[in-house]
Amino acid sequence: MSNDLGAFLSARRALVTPQQAGIPHGGVRRVPGLRREEVAMLAGLSADYYLRLERGRDRNPSVQVLESIARVLQLDEEHLAYLLTLVADSTRKRRRRPRRETVPAGALKLLDSLVQPAFIEGRYFDILASNSLAQALSPALAKGGNQLRDLFLNPAEQALHPEWENMTECFVANLRQAVGTDIDDPRFIELTGELSLASARFRQLWARHEVRGQRGTPIRLNHPQVGELTLNRERLSIAGAEGLMLVVYHADAGSSDAEKLTLLASAGLPAIREPRAGQLARS
Repeated sequence: MSNDLGAFLSARRALVTPQQAGIPHGGVRRVPGLRREEVAMLAGLSADYYLRLERGRDRNPSVQVLESIARVLQLDEEHLAYLLTLVADSTRKRRRRPRRETVPAGALKLLDSLVQPAFIEGRYFDILASNSLAQALSPALAKGGNQLRDLFLNPAEQALHPEWENMTECFVANLRQAVGTDIDDPRFIELTGELSLASARFRQLWARHEVRGQRGTPIRLNHPQVGELTLNRERLSIAGAEGLMLVVYHADAGSSDAEKLTLLASAGLPAIREPRAGQLARS
């Protein structure tokens, strides 16, 4: 039986230094971050009880216990909300089979009408539909692609993002929140299995158990035809299609970025080349 709660607590415990927790420096330490007994002491728990939690021997801690631990581990609201989903619930209903991700016809019509780069993504960042300007921005945004896979394994896509390390960190944290406790989803298993085998960077980030929701944010790009530009990225929920998002990139009005986006749209510039055989992505 998997021990998601224990894995999360152990990973987050390793990220809190004694100094951050207010514990005086006590010489050489064998483990990174806090010791189990230190977390227990600061949370007002017995060391034995906390050990049982990490080892999966107690899967039903109270909300109050988890909130105390979250305070010691300095978890924000998103990480606390994720932590609460990891607690076993004997009354939890049997999980329904995952439904095929189908884009509503109205959403496709809206996508086709947009003059900005836009695409529709699924729960695990699969590209379910995109417009021509999105594909001119990056061929990885064509239908059938997966943003996570390209970000970690496609050198051309990595070169597009000068802030690649920050992007990978955000996407992995977003994936952790999106999957929640549905870790037996076949698509999730397939994707994370491939990335874990092929990318050391993914393995490192996945082990941190960071949890973060996506927000509208500026994205820096280094496009091979129009050069550097910064676009705003907005993610909009699609009504009646749980987990599907409409993602739109747009430039600030009157900016040089807007001019570059217009040039890209009007000139029909060629897409970024796919990596040739033998090219290696950053891992």
